Amino acid sequence: MKLRTDGLPGDPVNLALIGTLPQLRTAFAALGWSEADRLSVASSWRMTRAFVFNSPYPTAPFSTLYLFGRGQDIGFQKAIDNSPRKRHHIRFWALNLTRAQDAWGAAGFWLNTDRPPDNEHVLWVGAGTRDTGLSLTRLTFQITHATDSDTNAERDYIIAELMKNRVIEAVKVVQSGQRLPAERVNHYTTDGEVTLASLVVNDAGAFETCLPAKGKQGGSG
Repeated sequence: MKLRTDGLPGDPVNLALIGTLPQLRTAFAALGWSEADRLSVASSWRMTRAFVFNSPYPTAPFSTLYLFGRGQDIGFQKAIDNSPRKRHHIRFWALNLTRAQDAWGAAGFWLNTDRPPDNEHVLWVGAGTRDTGLSLTRLTFQITHATDSDTNAERDYIIAELMKNRVIEAVKVVQSGQRLPAERVNHYTTDGEVTLASLVVNDAGAFETCLPAKGKQGGSG
């Protein structure tokens, strides 16, 4: 579970991909997803206008959520019905593979704050959710996205799309090893499972996963 800027729990982690940053970008480009703009005054203003007038903004920025002591490293999205109010989207944080292997299933996995170099072959820890419309935050009454509570369904959708486009292999399901109580901000339904896969570029073959093989094999859960 990630944290929002106000310290409350955010979207749950529900998938992880092994590979490089170029592989990650190539994989989601193959799905027709767009990389999110960095959050800035200009992109925030553009997003606000798109949100209010329901006009397309395929590279709209994401709010910042925190994992491993920092905001997301990169994010991707695909609008639903060409609307900025409804979209599939996912945030990713990079984690060194060796550290991930050593700490997987332990609380220390989530306490790692070291960001690996951009050119490194890493574990991309992701949180995918589907935005369904407009909402108001309960604490600040700001306009934001309403989010589908079933994060398992969004995880399975993303993995199915990656598999259909043949950009991942070696799919398996592992337990995250951590269940955090959710505050009453957004309600989420999650089975606590993380789908793990290796990124594949140009069908060159899958990279060998470096995490322990736990749980079910060969499916997205």
